Amino acid sequence: QVQLVESGGGLVQAGGSLRLSCAASGRTFSNYHMGWLRQAPGKEREFVAAISRSGGSTDYADSVKGRFMFSRDNAKNTVYLQMANLKPEDTAIYYCAARSSSWSGRNKYEYDYWGQGTQVTVSS
Repeated sequence: QVQLVESGGGLVQAGGSLRLSCAASGRTFSNYHMGWLRQAPGKEREFVAAISRSGGSTDYADSVKGRFMFSRDNAKNTVYLQMANLKPEDTAIYYCAARSSSWSGRNKYEYDYWGQGTQVTVSS
């Protein structure tokens, strides 16, 4: 089992920044690829970003590319999502997730473990 706890969400004005954190416990953190996915009201949960076990490879949804940066610190069992130039359409619950598979990480069904989510609200 892997337990994931997100933090760092909140209310921010458009153009602002937030940094989300996700702390992991349980099994060896560095064995898992990690992802951030988000879900807005009335919408499906969608891919935001993924990072490889080592942190050497990242992938981003087109909607956030150039504005968000995903990183990890395996020594601290933590991943981070630095979000800049936030837009109202970024408003959603953001979920941290872990997977052991080496697929793309863009499909929510690839993930084995999920955090409880943290709310991000961007006002216009």
